[in-house]
Amino acid sequence: MTYLKNLSTRQTPQNEPIPLIKTPQVANSAGGFSWQVSDMTRLERFLILGNEGGTCYQGEKELTRENADVVWRLVGPGASKNHALEAVYRIVEVSEQGLAPKNDPALFALAMASSSPNVDVRRLALNALPRVARTGTHLLHFCAYMEQFRGWGKAARHAVARWFGEKELKDLVYQTIKYQSRDDWSMRDLLRLSHPPTSFEQMHRKIIYDWIVRGWPGTGPEMDPSPAWQADLRQIWAFERAKVATTEREIMDLITTHRLPRECVPTKWLTSSNVWSALLADMPMEAMLRNLATMTKVGLIKPMSGASYSIISCLLDQDKVVKARLHPLKILQAMMTYSSGQSTRGDAQWDPNYELVDALDKAFYLAFGAVKPTGKRLGLFVDISGSMADGRVAGMPSITPRQGAAAMLLVTANAEPHCHIGYFSEGPYDSIWRRTHGLGSGLRPLIISRRSRIDAVCHQMAELKMGGTNCAVPMLEAMEHGWELDTFVIYTDSETWFGDIHPSQALRRYREKTGINAKLIVVAMTDNRFTIADPDDAGMLDVVGFSTDTPQVMSWFIDA
Repeated sequence: MTYLKNLSTRQTPQNEPIPLIKTPQVANSAGGFSWQVSDMTRLERFLILGNEGGTCYQGEKELTRENADVVWRLVGPGASKNHALEAVYRIVEVSEQGLAPKNDPALFALAMASSSPNVDVRRLALNALPRVARTGTHLLHFCAYMEQFRGWGKAARHAVARWFGEKELKDLVYQTIKYQSRDDWSMRDLLRLSHPPTSFEQMHRKIIYDWIVRGWPGTGPEMDPSPAWQADLRQIWAFERAKVATTEREIMDLITTHRLPRECVPTKWLTSSNVWSALLADMPMEAMLRNLATMTKVGLIKPMSGASYSIISCLLDQDKVVKARLHPLKILQAMMTYSSGQSTRGDAQWDPNYELVDALDKAFYLAFGAVKPTGKRLGLFVDISGSMADGRVAGMPSITPRQGAAAMLLVTANAEPHCHIGYFSEGPYDSIWRRTHGLGSGLRPLIISRRSRIDAVCHQMAELKMGGTNCAVPMLEAMEHGWELDTFVIYTDSETWFGDIHPSQALRRYREKTGINAKLIVVAMTDNRFTIADPDDAGMLDVVGFSTDTPQVMSWFIDA
């Protein structure tokens, strides 16, 4: 009997590793045992979720170092050439397809790859620079990152020179007037380092380069008031002219005629609703989201105004949302901040337009594209343990992993007709004590409907009491109550530690008891190296929350 007490592969406390399994478990940051994801999966989590703000158990600095180690293992001296090339391809894919809310992790990883000791990996990374660094600010960020890992050799100079040389004149002008400098780097610095070549036929490009380095001749109060320059260069003239504009009418004409972005407008004009109206006419959608509060404060956005309806129309146009690479998380962040009426970084306040808040809610779903329903019986369960309330998803100040999980849950719940929805944690006592005192197992139904608004659900989740993490609870509860589920979907940070049985063991018990070959999908909501999905079980899948393709990948897996 001693042997029975000391060893069991069917029921193992979560603070011990499951014995005699093909892929051993490792200790997670909370003191429990989980599986460690592969370096390629960890890279994907980092690219999509980032590590700004850290997690409950790890600080931002520690996570950054961990992620740097992961990238270096994939592209550094010990990596195989094929794995290194695959890592670079994945970096480019995540960036180009808009799978991540922020491009900084991809730029950081690409900068590391550009310093690989493998010449083919370095070449591939630097050749991919225009595909990952699509804007001026991306380029400036990349150069700041790159300098941490390597010097300005010939290959790096040529890569930056190609970035300038391959841009169409119109786009080059726009990028250089909008993004003058970032991270202690300026476009002027990069031109002086890279020396992009120009021929006689590229005279206009040479004029642009001269302006970046030396400035435009004749600027100032006496500047020529008419744009006598060639069409591709007139936006530069308008940018310089805006600096000396003396009337609101003049600055509005410059904005509307020459498509000047907000960054080109002197600060003194940015309190005028008329100036913002001129900017809105040609404002990119992402910039529009960032400036909703400002446009409300200056009086441009108000109930039943033309500006409000124009913005709502854009947000409800799925083609525009997808074409603008508007990531769902950026929409969620904008909605959470705007609907609160209070800045997360200062003391600014405004009165939200709730027609606009509803449009943001609908745009969130549109950004994921069409999600095909599977028609299967799904259990959707959100981990509300304490660790899910700490940290930020992709560095977004208004969104904790718990709130992000609630939003991701709603995407599936809106598409699927048959869902059982709940939230779970585990208190400081064992299940027997909880049941004796009428407290249940730690799982509760989440009261939402398809018409529930995301921000309302997130606020509801934020007010729930937290506890320890026991990701086996959904399967145990399903067995106890006889729920017939084809797939369990658990939104968690995988830092499970509480309970007398591992989640994978609980799923296998559920399969044996019900005869249903149920699957498990673990939606990772933080950038750490752990998962509760057994890598040796084909019926378990680990995916990254807030990748735009996650709902579709889940649908394919459930249907398979």
